[in-house]
Amino acid sequence: MAKIKRVYSCKECGAQTPQWAGRCGECGAWNSLTEEIQASASATSQAAITRHSGYAGQQKSEVQSLSQVTSEKAIRWTTGLAELDRVLGGGLVTGSVVLIGGDPGIGKSTLLLQAMAMMAKTSGVSPLYISGEESLQQIRLRAERLQLEKTPLDLLAETHAEQMIATAQVRQPQVVVIDSIQTVFTELLQSAPGTVAQVRESAAQLVRFAKSSGTTLILVGHVTKQGSIAGPRVLEHMVDTVLYFEGDTSTRFRILRAVKNRFGAVNELGVFAMTELGLKEVSNPSAIFLSRGAESLSGSVVTVIREGSRPMLVEVQALVDDSPLGNPRRVSVGLDQNRLAMLLAILHRHGGITCSDQDVFINVVGGVKLSETGADLAILAAVLSSLRNKPIPQDWILFGEVGLTGEIRPVQAGEERIQDAAKHGFTHVIVPKANAPRKAIKGIKVIAVQHLSEAIAALQ
Repeated sequence: MAKIKRVYSCKECGAQTPQWAGRCGECGAWNSLTEEIQASASATSQAAITRHSGYAGQQKSEVQSLSQVTSEKAIRWTTGLAELDRVLGGGLVTGSVVLIGGDPGIGKSTLLLQAMAMMAKTSGVSPLYISGEESLQQIRLRAERLQLEKTPLDLLAETHAEQMIATAQVRQPQVVVIDSIQTVFTELLQSAPGTVAQVRESAAQLVRFAKSSGTTLILVGHVTKQGSIAGPRVLEHMVDTVLYFEGDTSTRFRILRAVKNRFGAVNELGVFAMTELGLKEVSNPSAIFLSRGAESLSGSVVTVIREGSRPMLVEVQALVDDSPLGNPRRVSVGLDQNRLAMLLAILHRHGGITCSDQDVFINVVGGVKLSETGADLAILAAVLSSLRNKPIPQDWILFGEVGLTGEIRPVQAGEERIQDAAKHGFTHVIVPKANAPRKAIKGIKVIAVQHLSEAIAALQ
C-alpha cells in the first residue's frame, strides 16, 4: 500500500511546501497554509491527459499571423437588469466566464436567480442554475419570495465537477450558474472541497468546458476577511470578468463593481436596492447619496466622481475636533487613510491651515469607496468647513485633484461632471482651471482655480 503524502498549500497564492509554517514563503501571507493530501501519480497523469486532450468539439490550435486572424463581434445576452448589463459591458458574452464575489448574505444568489429568471422569461435563453450550497427546495422558497416560481428555469443540486459538465453537455444550456465554486470538487484530486487544489482544478475544468462549448459560465466565489475572493489568486486570472458585490447588510443599498473585464470597461458601477421582492435597480444613484437635510451643515461637501462611464454625485463629510492624544487620529471611511494624511500635509504647507492638534474623521456617505483623485478638493473643503465651523452652501459642488505643490490638477471628463451637477440643481462649482468649459453652462456658475489658496479664498 502506497504511503500517503501530505503537502501544505497556501490559500492565497497556491504555493506548496512539504512542511507547515506560519508564513507562506512565496506571498508572505500569515496562517494561510492548509494541509492537503497530495494527488497520486495516476490522478496527476489523468488530469494532464484531460488538460491536453480537451473536450469533444475542441479544435486543434494552429499558428496564425495577426493579419490572418479575423475579428468577430462578441454575441451578448442581455440579463434584463440594466445595472448588471452596465457592469458587464452590455451583457453576458457567449463563451465567457464571470466570477462574482461578495460577503455572505449580501445578495449574490438573489441577484443571479433574478437575472437567470429574467433571461429565461424575456430573452428566450435556456439557463441552468447549479447550486452546491442549497437544496432545490430552498431555491424554490427564494423564488416564491421573489415571485419567480413560474419562470422556466432549470435547477440542479450538484457539487461534482464531472457531473456538472456531463449534465451541461446533454442539456446544452446557453448560461450556467454555479453557486459556489468553493463547494465543487473533482475526482482527479483526493483533497476536500474548498481547498486550493480543488478550487483550482475544478475551475480549470469548468473554464475549459465553457470555452470549448461556447457556454456562458457564472461562478460565485466566497470572500475572505480581507474582502478578496477566497482560493488561489490564479482563479481570478482564469476567468474573463471579476465582479464584487459590495455593501453593508444593515443598509438597503448594494454596489456591484467590475475590477476585471475582458469585454468591457473596468471600474463600472451598478447600484441596487434590496427590497422584500429582491434587488431593485437604482437608475439615479446620485439622488440616494445626496439625501441631505434642508439646511447647510459644517463639514458636508458634495463632489462628482466618475465610476466607469457614469458621473456620480456623492457627499463627503468631515469632523475635525480637538485631540486629547499626543498623536491625533486620522480615520477615513471610503477613502485611503494614507491619502488623507497627504492631503492634510498639503493643506498645512500650501494653505497655511494646520490640523496637527486635531482629530480628523472622513466619511463618504452611502458606503461609496473613492478610488479616484477627483475628490481631493472636496475632502479639503470639508475639513476646512468643519475646522472653521462654517457651512458650505448646499448648492455648491467641488472636484479636482490636489498636487503635492498645491496646484489643482484637472480630472477626466470635467465638463460632463459639471453638466451632471447642473442637472441636480447645483448653482456654483469650483473646478480646476483646465476643466473649465469653453461655453457657459446654463444655470451654474463655474469658478476655475489653479492653486489651493485660490480655492480656499473662494470658499470664504
